[in-house]
Amino acid sequence: MYIYLNSEFVKASEARISPFDHGFLYGMGVFETFRVYQGFPFLLNDHLTRLHQSLVELNIPIELEMNEVRRVIAELIQLNNLEDQDISIRLNVSAGVGRVGHLNETYEAPSVIYYVRPAPHLTDQTEIKATLLKINRNTPEGDYRLKSHHYLNNILGKRELQGHLSDEGIFLTKEGFVAEGIVSNIFWVKDNKVYTPSVHTGILNGITRQFVMKCLTKHNISVYEGFYTREELLNADEVFLTNSGQEVLAVKMVDDVPFYGRNGEVTHTLQKMYAQYHQRLLSINEL
Repeated sequence: MYIYLNSEFVKASEARISPFDHGFLYGMGVFETFRVYQGFPFLLNDHLTRLHQSLVELNIPIELEMNEVRRVIAELIQLNNLEDQDISIRLNVSAGVGRVGHLNETYEAPSVIYYVRPAPHLTDQTEIKATLLKINRNTPEGDYRLKSHHYLNNILGKRELQGHLSDEGIFLTKEGFVAEGIVSNIFWVKDNKVYTPSVHTGILNGITRQFVMKCLTKHNISVYEGFYTREELLNADEVFLTNSGQEVLAVKMVDDVPFYGRNGEVTHTLQKMYAQYHQRLLSINEL
């Protein structure tokens, strides 16, 4: 497998970064993960916009140009013989080399890495189970949550799932409000109205989350953001999760409470919209 590391395409087994990289020493780094459909990176502009906003927060003055990102992705696809597959890209920017103990630097030479792997195969028949976690969602370390290298809370949530037959864990805030999944945002439907936690609960404002909310509005389906209890979630008709790698995932059970899963009307509508949107974009891209 080839990856891209600081302007070079290298075998993953041969890739190296400095032990003085502040992404390694202090977690000073951010990333974006997105799907690439037949060579077309989905919602790339939105992902790059969020990436650049996060880099400003970390004093990493680098801007990745759209056409260059597309060029790197295209070459990675070719080098890894993935032309016939949908893939997932993780675009990672860490601070780069800095002095030990110096935490207020502006990083002039960040490390840029692209990782590539085949994307998970999903259909509108896919359903998952979720578990409400005992460990709370931690609060953002700044004004809002970045998609950063600070991942311990997510790892602890994943470890908690080892005793459950679940595909995803759902965090609550320390106040008891529904927050987000370990690797997803959460939505639920009650009486044909859609609810999702507010970003003010401290969740990541997912790119797919934002796109789905636009899709719902376009279909005249009301979407409400707020502070909601576990009881409000468990009293829903439908539950679905979103992230860039897995799109819209139907949830058939949270803890022991069943939901409509793939038979949910709103969930099915969103999955169908997603598929149609991909096809339109791919058709335009082929012209």
